[in-house]
Amino acid sequence: MKDIPPDKEKLAAIRREYAGEPLDDRSVFEDPVEQFQTWFEQALEAEPMDPNAMTLSTATPDGRPSSRVVLLKGFDPEGFRFYTNYRSRKGRELEKNPRAALCIYWPAMSRQVRIEGEVEKLGRAESREYFRQRPRPSRIAAWASEQSRRVESREELEMRFRDYEKQFEGGEVPLPEFWGGYLLRPDVIEFWQGREERMHDRLVYRREGESWDIRRLAP
Repeated sequence: MKDIPPDKEKLAAIRREYAGEPLDDRSVFEDPVEQFQTWFEQALEAEPMDPNAMTLSTATPDGRPSSRVVLLKGFDPEGFRFYTNYRSRKGRELEKNPRAALCIYWPAMSRQVRIEGEVEKLGRAESREYFRQRPRPSRIAAWASEQSRRVESREELEMRFRDYEKQFEGGEVPLPEFWGGYLLRPDVIEFWQGREERMHDRLVYRREGESWDIRRLAP
């Protein structure tokens, strides 16, 4: 099969104008989590699908990066929470290199938030509480999927699901020991607001002890 080169003219022509509200360092919250909460509440109203979807980037100890989309499942002054299989690629990378970055994009509002920081596992009690809130098929899938491991076929994966479905039939689906949550404790949070003529607004918060330093960046 021949390689199909991209249509460079079509790609170059993909563009749109951004017309967001001004992002002023004199009017934002001093705490970036409060600022994030304001934007997130607005995203819940404005974004038609998955307003809590975010790109999680991890890296190996020698700096080889990998990224994937996960779902934000909680945030507070401590940090930002997500859940996954600890044996997945991201889990293995976080075990060796516990720093990560998140990126959330809300196209309807022309907004983006980047978050960087240290990552740690959540306690089992907190992970169990969230796990019990998941739909039953999702809990069974957590057992059936050896995330990031090779499978020979779709049929093999579905057979594993049916086996665990039968195993837990009529009872509770327990939290797997290899599955749970992470907390990213931020030390950098950047807010990006699309503006006209590509003169975007960028404000970055950097942790300094117990407070945050706020600076404007060139777009």
